[in-house]
Amino acid sequence: MTNLGAVLLPQQPPERLREVVRAAEGAGLEELWLWEDCFLAGGISSAAAALAWSERLRVGVGVLPVPLRNVALTAMEIAAVERMFGGRAIWGVGHGVQDWMGQVGARVSSPLTLLGEYLAALRGLLTGKRITVQGRYIQLDDVALDWPPAAAPELLAAATGPRTLGLVGECADGVVLTSATSVDGVHEAVETVRRYRAGVGRMGVPRVVVYVATATGPGAADRLHADLARQGREDLAGIGVAGDARAIADAVVRYAEAGADTVVLQPTEDADPLDFVRFVAEQVRPLVPA
Repeated sequence: MTNLGAVLLPQQPPERLREVVRAAEGAGLEELWLWEDCFLAGGISSAAAALAWSERLRVGVGVLPVPLRNVALTAMEIAAVERMFGGRAIWGVGHGVQDWMGQVGARVSSPLTLLGEYLAALRGLLTGKRITVQGRYIQLDDVALDWPPAAAPELLAAATGPRTLGLVGECADGVVLTSATSVDGVHEAVETVRRYRAGVGRMGVPRVVVYVATATGPGAADRLHADLARQGREDLAGIGVAGDARAIADAVVRYAEAGADTVVLQPTEDADPLDFVRFVAEQVRPLVPA
C-alpha cells in the first residue's frame, strides 16, 4: 500500500500547528511531514507537539540538518520522543542547505563524510550502544544514552546526487527525495540506493519517500508554476502536479510505480494548510489504490 502524506510548510507560523494536526487526524491523513528549515520552526520540538496533539497520525521530520545538531543531542531527543509516543515519528537527516549552514558557522568541507559519520553514530546511540569514535567530524568519548528507545527507529536521509544516494544506500534505512524529483528520477534514485545497499550486504528494501509539489483549486497550474519559479525549479521537466483529486491521485500512482513507498504532497505557499490536509485525506486518498 502506498502511504500518502502532506507537508505543513514551515512558512506557516508555529501556532498554527495544533489546528493543522487536529484537522489531519480528524480527516484520516496518514502522515504529516514537517521541515527543519532555517530559520523557521525547530523540527523535533514541532514533531513532539504534533504527536502530543494526535493519537494515530504519523509525523515525519524531513529533514534534520546534521551540521546544525550535535549527534548526541539528536539521539537524546529522538529517544525521548520515541519513548513517549510509541514509534509514530519518522526521522530523516540530511546535509542541510549549505548557505544556511554557513550563516550559522556550521558549514563543513565534506558534507558527505559528516553524514556518513553522523548516521553511524546516531544509529549506534539509538540502539543502546556505548560509543567512542574519533572521526573527522564526529567525536564521542564513551557516550551512551541512559534512556534509549525500546526499539531503534528507522533512519532516513535526504539525497539528490549519486554520491549521497550511494551513501544512503550503505548507511541509512531509506531515502527522502525532494520535490525536484520526477517519476523517472525516483526510479533512478531507487536503483542507485538498492545497488549500494546490496553492495554492503544490507538486506531488505529501503524506504523511499518523495515530496511532490501540488496545487489544486482555481488557477492550480499557474499557482504551481509560480511556486516552482520561487524555488528556481520552473524549468525542470516532469515535476509537480496541478489539478483535481483524480489528476493528483494519478500522479501519486505514477510515483508509487516508480518505487516510492510514501508520496508526500507539498502544497503551494498560498494554500490553506487546513484545506490541503483535508483534501489529501478525504479526496485524494480514496482514489489511490491499495
